[in-house]
Amino acid sequence: MLEYDEKRDYIRMDIDCDITYRLADSDEVLHGRCTSISGAGISFISDNNYETGKAMEVRVLPARSVTPPMIAFIEVVRSNRLAEGNYEIAAAIKSIKTD
Repeated sequence: MLEYDEKRDYIRMDIDCDITYRLADSDEVLHGRCTSISGAGISFISDNNYETGKAMEVRVLPARSVTPPMIAFIEVVRSNRLAEGNYEIAAAIKSIKTD
């Protein structure tokens, strides 16, 4: 049996799918690449750097159509510049939008 020693409240899942997002005070839709998600947070790759506390709406777009998109309201907790020149954005999920 596999043992898993996770310190977080939710298990983080590594994923690789498209994401669109917009800042809370903007209608401009931006594109990125989602790299991981959990019940409490999300991380994605962006061309832009964002300050801690910045509010956004994200739409995670799964590669397979059998899984619907997830729309969530998030708050940036960390932004790290990557060697490629873009940024890894880590954010807390504040709420999930329901239809």
